[in-house]
Amino acid sequence: MNILPFIISGLGIGAVYALSGVGLVILFRATGVLNFAFGAFGAMGAHVAWQALEWKMPLFVAILAAVAVSTAISFIYGRVFAPLLSQRDTVVRAVGTLAPALVLIAAMGMIWGELPRRLQFPTDQMFLSIFDVRLTYTRIIAIFLAVLMVGAITLLLNRTRLGLDMRALANDRDLSAILGVRILYTETAAWVITGVFSGFAGLLLADLVRLQGTFLTLLVIPAIAAAILGQLRSLWVTAMAGLLVGIAEAVLTPIAWISPYRAAAPFIIALVAVTILGGTAKAALKDR
Repeated sequence: MNILPFIISGLGIGAVYALSGVGLVILFRATGVLNFAFGAFGAMGAHVAWQALEWKMPLFVAILAAVAVSTAISFIYGRVFAPLLSQRDTVVRAVGTLAPALVLIAAMGMIWGELPRRLQFPTDQMFLSIFDVRLTYTRIIAIFLAVLMVGAITLLLNRTRLGLDMRALANDRDLSAILGVRILYTETAAWVITGVFSGFAGLLLADLVRLQGTFLTLLVIPAIAAAILGQLRSLWVTAMAGLLVGIAEAVLTPIAWISPYRAAAPFIIALVAVTILGGTAKAALKDR
């Protein structure tokens, strides 16, 4: 059995999981919030892009609209609602993000329905042959975008005042406030950044798999698996874990008796990650 085509195919989905996992880790490190609404933010943006294309708008306008909408939703929640829960337990803050996720799922269902769709990008028709396997430009873009955005965020954390403030918050929130770190500003910036990540992740997954509100909202599960494997701290380990989760899901496709259940792979990986790294994850959560 030649699994190489499935490995290469899984790189595209894995890149989306990598983007999503990194988006979750950035927010968690700065605010202590594990955002279960991440996929819903991206799903709403992807639906807006689909609608813009249906209205014959240029592709770049649709993409900008999608990222702007997901970022705006994330900003509003981070600026208005998240501060109300900032002094509550970590679990309460995480569960609080289920509310916008459910609201967005309902809104998408009312506006667009639950009929699965797909975004179509011109890059879907272009490809490179690698070891006689076709890799579409869309998947290549997903991989390069993941690397580029993780690299950019690493530079931001290491080379800017905002990054310094985020790292300070990750270490000790109360001491950071005493030292003059702008808590609300820094946390809002983290919500904006995670909104950008969710926008791109939603667009790519809507093209590579399907556009459906509930389905894209569940994108958060493999992203959480990647984030836990990165111990909710390391961006690059999280990104690599996301790639591996995507590949693991793809290589199960040719196995006849497992293939119908391959969509459960990210859930199983998340369960195994929590079991194996549970102590580390709990420590990270307690630190918040």
